[in-house]
Formats: sequence, structure tokens, C-alpha cells
Amino acid sequence: MSYQSDDLQRLGIGMTSQRTRERLIQRLRDEGIRHEQLLEVMCSTPRHLFVDEALAHRAYEDTALPIGSNQTISQPYIVGHMTELLLAAGPLDKVLEIGTGCGYQTAVLAQLVERVFSVERIQGLQERAKERLAELNIRNVLYRWSDGWEGWKALAPYNGIIVTAAAKEIPQALLEQLAVGGRLVIPVGEDDEQKLLLIIREKNGFVHQVLNDVRFVPLLAGTLA
Repeated sequence: MSYQSDDLQRLGIGMTSQRTRERLIQRLRDEGIRHEQLLEVMCSTPRHLFVDEALAHRAYEDTALPIGSNQTISQPYIVGHMTELLLAAGPLDKVLEIGTGCGYQTAVLAQLVERVFSVERIQGLQERAKERLAELNIRNVLYRWSDGWEGWKALAPYNGIIVTAAAKEIPQALLEQLAVGGRLVIPVGEDDEQKLLLIIREKNGFVHQVLNDVRFVPLLAGTLA
């Protein structure tokens, strides 16, 4: 593929055009996302490259879409909301992401923080995500194929941790790997009973905030090749 056609693919046409993206960003503003740099990043990041070509025309709808392996790319509002919660106390230099998935949330984070450390249990998904981010010249991400319940202890602590699948309970490993002053954004619960939590680590313990109802695929243990 030529450089020119590569460029056109990133920019998009028709239902993936810049105008379509801007309509989505206006909707996110209307729904309460206020972080301007985040909105700019979400507008410029080509979400249609992170889904199957057959679904590209739906990439800028505010909805989750399937990405294979019984996983989904999160609804743009949820990506914006969770990222905004993570960044609410100011810039972050080390963020752990549990659930690389297709790499869209990873790409958004990587343009807003200094370094992203991304863990994924499904090897094939992560390999495709790595290729997409390399094509977009995003280079400040380290990847690990591993069980997300375990986090990434060797490189801890992290100023921020974001989890993109619902855990039945808060993984102890993630609490231990969160730096003092750090923020953990995680969906917790099963099936139709999931809540988004914000957990802040203080010197003497953790502060929990229960936020809105959400619906995520489950955070499963183990790995899949």
C-alpha cells in the first residue's frame, strides 16, 4: 500500500471521515467529557483502524463493537470517561493497562501519558494491537502477554491503573502495584451487576468511590495463545 493510501486510510472517508469523528466528539462533550486534550486525542485517533473492515462504518458510533475472541472495543464514552477519571489529578508518567484488546484504549492513553504498560491474556489480540500502534507511530507502550489479575509486578508501582474488563472483585495485586497518590479505575461485578470504581491510594490505605453502572466482558484468569 502506498504512503498516500495509508494516509487516506487513517484519515477516513464517508462514515469514517473527520466530520463523522467530530460529531462523535460533540456527543461526548454533551455527555459530560470535559478534558480537552483527551477529546482532541480521541478525535484524531482513527478508531476505524481498530475494528474489522466490515464494521469500520460504525466505528464512530458511541457503541461497543466486537473485535473477535469474545472481546469488544469499548464504547467511546466509556473510554473517555475512564481516561478522564484516571487523569483527573494531573499528568501521569506510568500507567498500567489491564486488557490491551484491540489497542484503541492503549493508543488514546499513550498520547496522554508518558509511558503505558499494557497486559493482555489473549496473545493474538495483543499482537494485532502492537501492529496497529506501530503503524500509528505510537512508541511509548510496553506489552506483556500475561494474566491481568497479576498485573505487572516487575515494573510497579504505577501512578495510574486502568482495567478494561470487569473483575468479580478488586485484584489484590493491582492494589499492591498502585503508587501512593495513584488512581485505579476498574469495573467490578458480574453480568448485569457491574459498577465502575475509582480507587485512590493514600498513605494510610485506599479510598473507594463507586461511580456509574457499566457493562464489560469479564476479567478472566490465565492466558490464551
